[in-house]
Amino acid sequence: MDASPDATVMDFRRRDARDKLMGLTRYTIDRKSAGMLHAVVLRAAVPSGRILSLDTAKAGAMPGVRAIVTAADAPGQAGIGIADHPLFARVLVRYDGEPLAAIAAETLAEAEAAMAAITVKIAPLPAVVDMEAALAPGAPLVHPDWADYDVLFEGGAHGGNIAWEASSVRGDVDAAFARDDVTVVESAFRVGRQNHVSFEPRAVLASFEDGRFHIETSTQVPWTVRNTTARLLGVPASDVRVTVPAVGGAFGLKFDWAMEPFAALLARKARRPVRLVNTRQEEMLTCLFRENADILIRSAVTADGEIAGREAVVLMDCGAYGGEQIFLTTMTAHTLGGNYRLGAARLVSRAVYTHSPPNGAFRACNGVYNTFALERHTDEISAAIGMDPLEFRRRNVLGDGDLGATGQVFEAEVLRPMLERMQVLRGDTPVAVPDDGRLHGHATTVGTWFVFTGPSAATVNMNADGSATLVTSGVEIGSGSMMQALPQIVAGALGLRPDQVIVRTADTDAAGFDVGVGGGRTTVSLGAASLSAAGEVREKLLKVAGEMLEADPEDLVMADGRIEIAGENGFGYPIAEVAARAQAKYGPVAGTGAFTGRGTPAMAGCAAGHFIEALDIPVFAVHDVDVAVDPETGHVEVLAYRVVQDVGRALNPSAIHGQIQGGVVQGLGYALHEEASIDAGGRICQSGFETYRLPLAEDVVRVAIDLYEGAPSMGPLGTKGAGEVPILNVGATIACAVANATGQRVEELPLTPPRVLAMLLGRKPALAFPHIAPRWADNLLRPHGRPD
Repeated sequence: MDASPDATVMDFRRRDARDKLMGLTRYTIDRKSAGMLHAVVLRAAVPSGRILSLDTAKAGAMPGVRAIVTAADAPGQAGIGIADHPLFARVLVRYDGEPLAAIAAETLAEAEAAMAAITVKIAPLPAVVDMEAALAPGAPLVHPDWADYDVLFEGGAHGGNIAWEASSVRGDVDAAFARDDVTVVESAFRVGRQNHVSFEPRAVLASFEDGRFHIETSTQVPWTVRNTTARLLGVPASDVRVTVPAVGGAFGLKFDWAMEPFAALLARKARRPVRLVNTRQEEMLTCLFRENADILIRSAVTADGEIAGREAVVLMDCGAYGGEQIFLTTMTAHTLGGNYRLGAARLVSRAVYTHSPPNGAFRACNGVYNTFALERHTDEISAAIGMDPLEFRRRNVLGDGDLGATGQVFEAEVLRPMLERMQVLRGDTPVAVPDDGRLHGHATTVGTWFVFTGPSAATVNMNADGSATLVTSGVEIGSGSMMQALPQIVAGALGLRPDQVIVRTADTDAAGFDVGVGGGRTTVSLGAASLSAAGEVREKLLKVAGEMLEADPEDLVMADGRIEIAGENGFGYPIAEVAARAQAKYGPVAGTGAFTGRGTPAMAGCAAGHFIEALDIPVFAVHDVDVAVDPETGHVEVLAYRVVQDVGRALNPSAIHGQIQGGVVQGLGYALHEEASIDAGGRICQSGFETYRLPLAEDVVRVAIDLYEGAPSMGPLGTKGAGEVPILNVGATIACAVANATGQRVEELPLTPPRVLAMLLGRKPALAFPHIAPRWADNLLRPHGRPD
């Protein structure tokens, strides 16, 4: 029997809230161990070079030093799609900040002193620190030996400075653009990098005992850390155990391995526990930023608004190694090819190697900037054909039976009724138009994202006191899914209160495989596995209760901590008593559950190089904003912000509201403030909070929220992930509103005051991308993804 939806939906406080508010929670950076050593990493100070020598002899003799490791200690290479990433630079340095060696000593000061004593000689080589340089004819290759790398996922084109290419083609695009009745609208956009700035930096405490590694780390992906550490160190994955204490923020930064293999190597060599924590400067200079990107998009549109064809090229700067960007090339087909009905579509996304720090996943990944590009392009289409932008959206948003760019068939009308709900919400939250000389702008945008499903496992153990323990590889990263949604789902199935469900922290030795917490998947994937496990426990308890009550289990109900015979005056027992009887008679009562995606079909032959060809659980969003732009300073003030979000079913509405409020504020940072630039030497210019502008308290705006329920979902009880999508539309919505306020084309984010002022004064030229071939068909279908 499934959990009762009515019993499951509620607002309740998180078990971890009190300790976190009081500062009592022990994160990875708070962990200590007897005999613990302190570690540091020596990093290269050039973006590109050949290592001539690396002498650690003097450092090894320094006081307190217990271990030094280099590339010779880590034989493997890791990656997603392509195994291109060694733990340490071996022959070539590929970015400023690349690790060269790691040192463990009795104190941090001794480790730092030893690091300064290492002698390294590097011969500088020509560097390509941006995508234009990397794709220029004759450009130096970031990976000259790219053809020798292990390919871990077949289907994507790669070669030269193209780390990966994913493409999708549906319909006759050339014919669509050749029609006599279409207007062709072309747009170009550019976005910069964004730092996650999680309050807890990346941190790890590793030990080596009885031939096995134990890694305590701040991560979203314990199994990725386990498997990648094993690969890099050349040991069986079963030799690595990963546990995850409380995580102090992530947002995708910790959705990949990071410092764990360094600490593990040092721990094995020193036979002592080793602690390694990034400084804030290291977090800023080597953080897996949201990547910078260039987007060129064009559409063929009829006078009545039909989009006959669309094609686009997205260049994503993956930095020195492919990493998450290999996987994220997949997203373009579902974002630029989402939102609207398309007659035909040809979309290409390329991850480009540069001599710069590697980039990585960040909340809603490349969907944030692709939605910015698509919605600005949509407004430019509307202007070109003389149609109101909101009317254009109403006519063209994806609906029931419409095809996505990869040929996926979408279900149900969702975006159109959400647009109508936004009109109501806007009417309920009016805003005064400024009369102080500032320019007023308003915009409404739509967005399409998805819940990343993938494999998950769960075990529920029923305790004799009537409580339940949930064991998974899930990690609580702040969203509340592990502390609220999962306990609600399990409690609903077992007739308990959510606070009677104990959620165990992730441990790869105790819980089954999970692809990680991210992509809005926790409530869906882990929730479905947990519900399945709880269902097995439920059946066992009902069987024992039936024996105790001499009743058919089908005639029993579980609610409010009791199992009773159905009826107004049903007789029964407390669940604790039934659990104790079951344990005594049959042994411990436990259940296991597993989940993976259903494999929604795409159209055969449409997609190449995609890790996800179709969306199991699409998620939609409609955002609306009013802004005021100061024509004298270029400052943009958000006057009002509104969100209608597709949530499937809201198990805990207040928790979702919190996620939306936080996601919008984070999106405001991306849209208006946060800028990370790279100098000619390949170094990130913003190395701390004093130079990287984050949203402050005065920048926060209260968000008016409407949760749209009822859209189909394969998630447990009809749920969808709600933590990732709130940031999706923010950059797009702010940009469209500023464009409407100023009458200028907005082609770049963030909209900092200097950039807005330059735009208003006509000092900002239109974007041009010489590194994207001028002939679309040649560029989109170039063989092997290599530059001409």
